[in-house]
Amino acid sequence: MSERKAGAEAAGKVPSGNLALFDLDHTLVPFDSGMAWIRFLIRRGFLPADAEERHLAFCRLYVAGTLDIHAMHRSNMQPLLPVPRATLAQWQREFEIEMAPCIPAPSMAAVERHRANGDLCAIVTATTRLIAEPIARLFGIDELVATRPATVDGSPDAAFTGEIDGEPCFRHHKLSRVNEWLAARPGGSRTSLAEFGRSWFYSDSISDLPLLAAVSDPIAVCPDDRLRAHALQSGWPVLDWACASAGC
Repeated sequence: MSERKAGAEAAGKVPSGNLALFDLDHTLVPFDSGMAWIRFLIRRGFLPADAEERHLAFCRLYVAGTLDIHAMHRSNMQPLLPVPRATLAQWQREFEIEMAPCIPAPSMAAVERHRANGDLCAIVTATTRLIAEPIARLFGIDELVATRPATVDGSPDAAFTGEIDGEPCFRHHKLSRVNEWLAARPGGSRTSLAEFGRSWFYSDSISDLPLLAAVSDPIAVCPDDRLRAHALQSGWPVLDWACASAGC
């Protein structure tokens, strides 16, 4: 349990019955967390310098709307398969420390406003959980709906296979993965998106349109051109907070 969550419970904070969902890359943080992770591993001499260009090629496919997320996941995970899980956990902790100065104040403030209101907060991202977890901790968000790396026997601490466990948290699957997460939450009184009084989703990408359309309060953050046009036409709020890369 995070210190923020423990503090809220100690203060007897009453849940609001509302839900706040946040995309990660180019929404909460003004950069691609997968690229930040690859650069982190390059600096440690674990990956060759050309790993950055390989990742950029996948990013271009994402922008073009033709990304095969399974191929991208395999590319990111394959070099990590021989690495002991304890080593990966240490790298995650070091990555978290390096990313701390890169968290924009406006996005942190938005998370804090929802938390102060008693809203259930979660990050919903196509990024693999291994990379997203350290950044989620920086925001004090315990709930993370991300692309899950598959393991050899299905247990969370087993060796990775390089494949995706279940559906990727990507495009229309984000909506189904959110409802899957809500239905499985221990002690959760609301088991689907429709059961919340209000629900927000903050995102930068047109690929997130299915989940944006499913919440009561969709918010476009530093949106791509197609999402900006759709948001303006639909009367959705458009926030241009901390859109610069922050050098991370």
